[in-house]
Amino acid sequence: MDQHSTDDPGPADRSADRPAPGTDRDHDTWTTIDELYDWLEAETGIPPEQDLLLRMLKLSEEVGEVAQAVIGATGQNPRKGATHSWQDVESELCDVIVTAMVALRTLTPDAASVFAGHVRRVAARPRTPLGP
Repeated sequence: MDQHSTDDPGPADRSADRPAPGTDRDHDTWTTIDELYDWLEAETGIPPEQDLLLRMLKLSEEVGEVAQAVIGATGQNPRKGATHSWQDVESELCDVIVTAMVALRTLTPDAASVFAGHVRRVAARPRTPLGP
C-alpha cells in the first residue's frame, strides 16, 4: 500500500504492529527512545542549547504533518481531493508521540519515570464535570 492510499486495512491487519501479550511495552519503547536520543546526540554538530530548542520545535513540524494528513484524509482541499488515509493520520500521530518522547528524553535522562508519573497524575484527575 502506498503512502497516500485511502484504503484502510483496518485494525485486524495491523495486529503485527502490536507487541505480543505479556511483553514489556514500556521498556521496549523507552529503550528505543534512548537509542534514538543517543543516535541524535552522536550526530548533532550544534551547541546543546540550540539542539534542545530545535528538538522542541520539531514537535510543531510533526503536528503540522498530522494536520496535513487529516486534511488529506477528509479531502478538504478541493484542489487535491483525498490524498491521505486515516492510517496515514495514525502514522503521523505516532511520529508526534515519538518526537515528544525524544524531546522529553533530551530534557531528562529519567524521561520514562517522569512520563509514568505524569500519566498517573492524569489518570487520577476527576472525570466528571466539576459543575458551574
